[in-house]
Amino acid sequence: MRLSTKGRYAVMAMTDLAVRQGADEALRAVPLADIAARQQISLSYLEQLFARLRRRGLVKSVRGPGGGYRLALSAGETSIADIVVAVDEPLRATRCGKSGPKGCMLGGERCMTHDLWEEMGRQLHGYLASVSLADVLSGKLRPSVSEAA
Repeated sequence: MRLSTKGRYAVMAMTDLAVRQGADEALRAVPLADIAARQQISLSYLEQLFARLRRRGLVKSVRGPGGGYRLALSAGETSIADIVVAVDEPLRATRCGKSGPKGCMLGGERCMTHDLWEEMGRQLHGYLASVSLADVLSGKLRPSVSEAA
């Protein structure tokens, strides 16, 4: 299972925004052009992603001089799953439609491994829902030296 650029870029941009905002909620809004330059992401692509993030209530836009975006919630309240889902990134690992009885095989039946991939998708969503932007920023997701060996 592979996360597309929509999901990855949205998480990268939101993490950048969280770093710039830090603990100072009154901090000026961060212009998307700045995020685009730092993260090497197309500005027009970021504009599309942030429109979706704003509609889902994950960011707030500030217009005018000094305008840009701010996190709508704290970094600790913003899960990675919320970000990925907000940009319409599917978190399922099956090629079947959403949890319907119809499967991916030509006759409409489910493949023998359907339940395996469906559960993997649930586990992935659960993991991403358990990780916040604050967790990413803290570096707590890095394996320790003993775990990496």
